[in-house]
Amino acid sequence: MVEPGSALWRMMDFDLTEEQRMVRRAVRDFAEQEILPHVEEYEREARYPSDLVAKLVPLGYLAPLIPEEYGGSFTDVVTYGVICEELARVDWVVASVVSVANSLVASSILRFGTASQKEAWLPRIARGEVLCSACLTEPGGGTDLASMKTRAERADGGWLLTGTKVFISHAAHAGLFFVVATVDPAQKHRGVTAFLVDPKTPGITLGEFPMRTLRRDNLAEVHFERVFVPDGNLLSEPGRGFPVLGAALDMGRFSVAARCVGQSQRAIDLALPYAMEREAFGQKIGSFQLIQQKVTDMVCRTQQARAIVYQLGRMKDAGIERCSMESSMAKLLASRAAVQNALDGMQIFGGYGVSAEYEIGRLLLEAKSLEFGEGTSELHTRLVAEYALGIRKQ
Repeated sequence: MVEPGSALWRMMDFDLTEEQRMVRRAVRDFAEQEILPHVEEYEREARYPSDLVAKLVPLGYLAPLIPEEYGGSFTDVVTYGVICEELARVDWVVASVVSVANSLVASSILRFGTASQKEAWLPRIARGEVLCSACLTEPGGGTDLASMKTRAERADGGWLLTGTKVFISHAAHAGLFFVVATVDPAQKHRGVTAFLVDPKTPGITLGEFPMRTLRRDNLAEVHFERVFVPDGNLLSEPGRGFPVLGAALDMGRFSVAARCVGQSQRAIDLALPYAMEREAFGQKIGSFQLIQQKVTDMVCRTQQARAIVYQLGRMKDAGIERCSMESSMAKLLASRAAVQNALDGMQIFGGYGVSAEYEIGRLLLEAKSLEFGEGTSELHTRLVAEYALGIRKQ
């Protein structure tokens, strides 16, 4: 653990307000005491952490982007990122619950929803009565959301959804699906439409999606077979779902990047003490130059990622509506840092890095899932270049 007052702790808290530092300490203490002791057990049992998520509610950690008038604990974006970072430092899944509920779903309802939609859903999300799931990714589609196959056909008083979504977190435990479908595949992004869907609606079935890691997340396939969605559950207008999705992904990539920073930090927190405990050739392995090189790289890349994530948060707090280039930069750098830190940490642990006794090996697969979630590194590399070259506009 990074001790308060140490060099790494000062870097971790750079340019935060005292209130933001207090939030960091409070979330970290809570996560280490209430969540961390259960993570490995829940992973082995493929047990979804519903009881741990419930503990977020009274502390205000579940709904930091929902205004107080709807029962949330509304705070600034940087502080929201700190919450995501510290929760992800100990558990990918609990942090994902917060990220999906706030960045993707609640923010979309706040920005594009009707008054009745806000009243119907936001207080229930804030109270933890309704968990959220974002049904975006499709088989064979992945990052190419403009080419989605899930159809929305007009029906009397609403729409009929037909299609399949995959890699859907929290689906079996959600009380609200944020679903995107197309009213006309030939229109590409101009046909994309966003819906708020009750998972209990007839025609929705869930299929298991076995994973080698994140078994405690219970990822699922979600099948829609002529699922009726009333007009009142349309988010924005038909064919106007891509701006909804774009705004949601801007915030989604911010929170995913913050979570990656947390996982990068966790790799450091695990590897550094081990490097100063393990001996080889009569010395602590932390005294060897090549191990020190790994430590330096881990610390520097984490700080680089944290800096761009906090910059993005400050831009959002300043009222800049779309920060697409910066969100791609943050997602790209932070997810790469999480993966490489896990790899370097495993190398420091040696053979124990793949032992079930140690946490560091689990971090690698979880970090890798964040590298292609919310857009692959290849996509974000292209986006940053196109924004920089002026080929694409914010």
